[in-house]
Amino acid sequence: MKKILFRKLLVDYLTFFFIALFSSSIIIWVFQAVNFLDIMIEDGRDYLIYINYSILHFPKTLSKLFPFVLFFTLFYVTIKYEMNNELIIYWNFGVHKIEIINFIFKVSIIMTLFQLILTMLIVPKSQDLSRSFLRNSTINFYGNFIKPQRFNDTISGVTIFSEKKDADGNLYNIYVKKEINKDEFQITYAKKGFFKDIKKNPYLVLIDGETISGKENNITNLRFSKSDFSLQNMDANTTTYKKTQEISSHNLLICLKDVFESKININFFHENIENCSSTNFRSLIKEFYKRLIIPFYIPILMLVPLILITSSKENSKYSKLRFSTFLIGIFLIIFSETTIRFISEDMARNLIIFSMPILILISLYMIFISKFNFKKKLI
Repeated sequence: MKKILFRKLLVDYLTFFFIALFSSSIIIWVFQAVNFLDIMIEDGRDYLIYINYSILHFPKTLSKLFPFVLFFTLFYVTIKYEMNNELIIYWNFGVHKIEIINFIFKVSIIMTLFQLILTMLIVPKSQDLSRSFLRNSTINFYGNFIKPQRFNDTISGVTIFSEKKDADGNLYNIYVKKEINKDEFQITYAKKGFFKDIKKNPYLVLIDGETISGKENNITNLRFSKSDFSLQNMDANTTTYKKTQEISSHNLLICLKDVFESKININFFHENIENCSSTNFRSLIKEFYKRLIIPFYIPILMLVPLILITSSKENSKYSKLRFSTFLIGIFLIIFSETTIRFISEDMARNLIIFSMPILILISLYMIFISKFNFKKKLI
């Protein structure tokens, strides 16, 4: 009978959890996807790039909401069980409260592994793939990223300014600066201009203007009634190197090992792993903490709501217990995320921060054991 009761409890927890997790993640992801429209509108990206980039951010949203939804699930379902007098069934069938604690702790280990798969494998890979779409993409809608009264530098090495833009896409009083190399540049002024794309060869048609070319100390001027400014084979002004959060967990561990061993060399730089250097050591440690250590707060967040079973709804202080339990859970979620700010290059200090989830978990479990054993002896 106990197996049936525990199975029902697990099904109720998991059903509510997955429904809440995916529904909340989809809502937040939709809001993020709307913000990502800037990639297509302002940077002139293709629709396919926008869709792929947005979808690949969904795993990150899942991993961020995972701890809070998990805590809220156990908090809500446990209160529901108590209010519906369903917990009494467990006590009547000889289920001791410490057995529920142990059962949820075993489930929390599985949930922690699931979160580790997200943070260690899926999220870094999806972040790298989403960035790769931008790195390898080209600008398709050139007319989109030009905003009047703004210096537009979406194209690498080219700055375009337009005083006015009409409904037909015509630009007026245009300034175009192209940096060819360190000692060579080209500045063009034109009264009017518009974009054209013939056989995938985009260019900006400039009308009635002047081009100033500079090379070393030589300056030349050229007036024109009509000129074509080619935009073919020009790269977008997008980050091309991997960010720390996009490094695979395997490479991150290798990088940390090599950087730590070479810490005496302040100019250490890993040849085969991007963004892996001694100057970036603190960011690497923070990323390691975020991926590997923070998920170990999950068992704590799953056990905290079980503080509610230490009392019954008939107790006059039960409402205060609910409120304080909820505040403890929220505090631990905030605490787990904010401790990343205290990560430094001092490894002794970092080890203390890394050990916090284990220390808190042991303390919480010992409180449960002492409380339930004490009550058992009174019975």
